[in-house]
Amino acid sequence: MNDADDITIRRANKRDLQALGLLGASLMRIHFTFNERRFMAPGDHPEHGYADFLEAQLSDPEMLVLVAEQRAAILGYVYAGIEPQSFKELRERAGYIHDLLVTDASRGQGVGPRLLEAAVDWLREQGVPRVLLWTAAPNEKARKLFAAHGFSPTMVEMTRELS
Repeated sequence: MNDADDITIRRANKRDLQALGLLGASLMRIHFTFNERRFMAPGDHPEHGYADFLEAQLSDPEMLVLVAEQRAAILGYVYAGIEPQSFKELRERAGYIHDLLVTDASRGQGVGPRLLEAAVDWLREQGVPRVLLWTAAPNEKARKLFAAHGFSPTMVEMTRELS
């Protein structure tokens, strides 16, 4: 049996919030380094704010937070949900992958793909016709992962700073 065999994908719960806060803070820091003007500054203790944010998502029936766990350690998480039809975005009701992050030590072990596919499976069960996501333009590894799992580019976000 290899190490990947004992990885469990499960719904997150309140006991996971400290680990989720740390992962979310890491996600914030990564994005901030991509573009300090576009992404929110992490501040001094972003893990608390991010944990509070995800805690509110845990009880929403149209949101999903899954964790990958191995020997009681959280290796990563995915945060997904159902978005209603949007005339603003010119799209029908859809599933949305909001966040996907795996710890540095767990990369390359198949954790990200397992989390991604578990979220996609849940969204399929909810009857949405498609799944969308955003990924930062400089995040080449994430773009490759998503492309390898059937995602293709449809929109390009463009930013113009006013100050």
